[in-house]
Amino acid sequence: MKRTVLLFITLFNVEFLMAQALVPSDSLPESHPMVEIDSIKPVGQSFMQKELAKRSVAPILLFSAAATTWGTREHIRDIRNRYLPTFKARYDDYLQYGPAAAVYALKFAGIKGRNNTGRATLSYATSLVIMGVLVNSIKYTTRVQRPEGTKKNSFPSGHTAMAFTNAGFLDKEYGLVNPAYRIAGYGSAALTGLGRNLNNRHWLPDVLAGAGVGILSNELGYFFIDKFYKNKGDNLGLLSRVEGNDNPSFLSLKVGTALATTNFFERSGLDDRKQKGFEAGFEGAYFFSKKWGIGGDIGFASFPVTPLRDDWLNFDEEPHEYSIETQSMGFLSIGLGPYYSYELSDRFLITLKATGGYTATSSGKVFIKYKDDGDNGQMIDVQEEVARYKPKPAFRWNTGAAFTYKLNRELGITAYSNYNQIKSKIRYNFADGVEVDEHFNDGLNSFTVQEKINYFTLGLRLTAFF
Repeated sequence: MKRTVLLFITLFNVEFLMAQALVPSDSLPESHPMVEIDSIKPVGQSFMQKELAKRSVAPILLFSAAATTWGTREHIRDIRNRYLPTFKARYDDYLQYGPAAAVYALKFAGIKGRNNTGRATLSYATSLVIMGVLVNSIKYTTRVQRPEGTKKNSFPSGHTAMAFTNAGFLDKEYGLVNPAYRIAGYGSAALTGLGRNLNNRHWLPDVLAGAGVGILSNELGYFFIDKFYKNKGDNLGLLSRVEGNDNPSFLSLKVGTALATTNFFERSGLDDRKQKGFEAGFEGAYFFSKKWGIGGDIGFASFPVTPLRDDWLNFDEEPHEYSIETQSMGFLSIGLGPYYSYELSDRFLITLKATGGYTATSSGKVFIKYKDDGDNGQMIDVQEEVARYKPKPAFRWNTGAAFTYKLNRELGITAYSNYNQIKSKIRYNFADGVEVDEHFNDGLNSFTVQEKINYFTLGLRLTAFF
């Protein structure tokens, strides 16, 4: 469940990264830029082509992800505490307003958007009112305590809701002028939500639900104001500027399951099986032609470590009840290489790649926890470190294939599969009382071995074309 949930951590936090165009560009004649969109009735649309489906999918997925992650929110917070325990940066307090500030800066600079300044402000104000009512109503009904233990107003995240409302505002007004505005708007909103999580101010479900509230509020605000004006924009001719892309250049967010094909700790015996983990990250490529381009990815993969077997432990006096806990092994990787794309049809695309790059790794520890008699005769919790492991940075090569279904000219859903190979040296330390091998039993004396780290990843990408 944890790994499935992590699919939504970054992927659907920016579901509207490349928000759908309201109508296809070829439905608006160049000679009639002010044609009423409502008068155009598309025929034979599939469900996913209908505007209602396009506009509702992101909030539904985000709210579903928030509900799914609720039971694992503390475990996800523990991952944050392990890798970034002292993280503190207040950029999210300011970045949430960036997209809205960009809208007014563009308008004051004379760049024409979907609406004139007055109507844009009215739509924005309506969205803010809806967002404020939703956020505060839920906050003070659920009364969820914040992860750092302060006020009981954690769910949902108001900062994230504000950020995605503002990102939607920028998308509505200028997303059809240039897709870069959408990328900037929803990208900054995603970073705001990530900041709330990293700063330990919100649980993961708070951020996911806040993003859903923000997107929903923006959609409702524009829906009501468009109905009031009886059209979908003051400057409808902007819609005729949307053009298809000749080359399949893209930027995407990916997440999936990582399946080990080797035992990462085979030589040390610290683990005795192949593990299943998760992967999340970014990927993109620039194509010089319709078939060839260069691209890369940056991502994080994490694998659990199976606890030590009982027969490894040599107690002077075995505790009545004890447990063994481990920290996962993590890989932060970056790669670059050639990409090949083949267009099966207007909707379907196959992409192949081969990249090489650098992998940094995280260290881990193994603990034994048990209860012991305290000074006052009461049982106390005891935690002892029994092993440490630290993989060294290494070269990683990666090859893979992806299959994309294009929802429209700018946005697609991609299923991908990659194979990764890392030859890493892992340094181990074992404490006294751990019987690993006669050569590795000197009590925290280090030894280093070469391990094969090979794994497949299977997952989904939200792909924005440009």
